[in-house]
Amino acid sequence: MKLFIIVNVDWFFLSHRLPVALAAQKAGWDVTIVTADTGKLKDIEAAGLKTINLPMSRSGMNIKEELGTMWFLYNLYKREKPDVVHHVGMKTILWGTLAAKFAKVNGVVNAVSGLGGFFAEDNKSMLAKVMPKVLKFSHNRKNLLVIFQNNEDRAMYVKKGIIDDSQARFIKGSGVNLQEFCYTPEPNEGKVKVILTARMIVEKGIFILTEAAEKLRSKYEDKVEVLLVGGIDDHPGAITKEQLDAVCDGKYIQWLGYRTDVKELLQQSHIVAFPSYYMEGLPKSLIEATAIGRPIITTKSIGCKDTVDDGVNGFLIAPKEVEPLVEKLRLLINDAALRQKMSKAAREKAEKEFSLDVVIERHLNIYNELIKK
Repeated sequence: MKLFIIVNVDWFFLSHRLPVALAAQKAGWDVTIVTADTGKLKDIEAAGLKTINLPMSRSGMNIKEELGTMWFLYNLYKREKPDVVHHVGMKTILWGTLAAKFAKVNGVVNAVSGLGGFFAEDNKSMLAKVMPKVLKFSHNRKNLLVIFQNNEDRAMYVKKGIIDDSQARFIKGSGVNLQEFCYTPEPNEGKVKVILTARMIVEKGIFILTEAAEKLRSKYEDKVEVLLVGGIDDHPGAITKEQLDAVCDGKYIQWLGYRTDVKELLQQSHIVAFPSYYMEGLPKSLIEATAIGRPIITTKSIGCKDTVDDGVNGFLIAPKEVEPLVEKLRLLINDAALRQKMSKAAREKAEKEFSLDVVIERHLNIYNELIKK
């Protein structure tokens, strides 16, 4: 049984889908990862998986290049004849599902890990207008299932007629290894650390947090550190290094760049702030924060709100508004007992809802469902 997992870039596969692929391989699947090489393809191969370099631009809109991606996948599927193809992310879903339909691939599973900007109301691009129609055409086939991480994305797909509700499956994010990301009490010495981990994109609420931090500076500059963790991205809403340098003083507000020690940084922190208004799936950074046991301040936006029970393991605030973030940060900075109470509630939520073991089991069930049809 051949399984192809198609992901836009290698580092995203490593951070979000590696355990699923290894579990499928262990269960007897012949697994190949098709992804764009940014220098980490060798790390996937080192884990014991076969790879194919995918010629695709994550954020490009050049129609010739886009159709070239589809043509590449069509030829690949036609030649290799995988039993199941698993597309992760909107770009790979768009072109991969079309390629699979034309190549008559037996089974297709698409993982919608957030709709990003494609379905945003202010996206007036040609691709955004055409995309729902293309998806409706490509998804109109037998033996196709779609994994959603939140109910809003699922409802939008059904409302636009892309799928029938019977084709939808629900998995809460990419899961977290509860043994690796174990419960860790907050540090009892040093400054209170507020951390945000994300790609440096405007819609992730980076400047909302820095603005809130500035409003708190006069009182908390000597007691608090605000840490921005994440690399520069090629997304249209990407923040430049110059913009980050302008809002970070390297002491009270610090940009740490791309880091591979996010777990350790979370363990050294006290509060997670993520004022995103991006169309998230279920942010992995927030799932990891619940597992370690950190109170979270995030927005009532799609995806984000599924990680917090308001007032229990954190707070939900209105998107794009600074003052509610200032208020909740002040509350948590001042109240260590409340942080500790929310910390324990966060871990309980992770154990109930975000276990990696459950995520893996559900993926394997879906793969098996597709080959039985």
